[in-house]
Amino acid sequence: MDKVQEIIASAEQRCSERGVRLTTKRKRVLKGLVESENAMSAYELVDYCNRTYGDSMAPMSIYRILDFLESEHLAHKVNMANKYVACSHITCDHEHMVPQFLVCDSCSKVKEVGIPKAAIAVLEQSVQEAGYLLSSPQLEISCLCDECANDAAPETLHG
Repeated sequence: MDKVQEIIASAEQRCSERGVRLTTKRKRVLKGLVESENAMSAYELVDYCNRTYGDSMAPMSIYRILDFLESEHLAHKVNMANKYVACSHITCDHEHMVPQFLVCDSCSKVKEVGIPKAAIAVLEQSVQEAGYLLSSPQLEISCLCDECANDAAPETLHG
């Protein structure tokens, strides 16, 4: 079984254990996210499903599927890009840190990394002390991936 199939099978099992169904259309959207190195918009997923499966789904259907995938912790919305990525921990069965996202300014590749819950607690306390309420612990950090950084001229990186 290849890695993509293993991830889809794990997602299907997780959904089954939670009493929800990973339907064919949901699997197709999740597979598109898993196969992509970049975050994808709902419209890019419409194109992917049409191109790959000959399945012309309406954008609203894709948004409903993305909402489902988010609620089941199989996908994440990257707000900065208004796009979605597959959770990088679908096949894991242990406790994870809080997911954060590194977003490449040049190629839009997104990498999920984890930070300790204690760091989020410190951030939340700072937010409260400033008179605000943290609505989401998700951080999205604008950066350059190694490949784009290597291609960039040194003076453009910090200047």
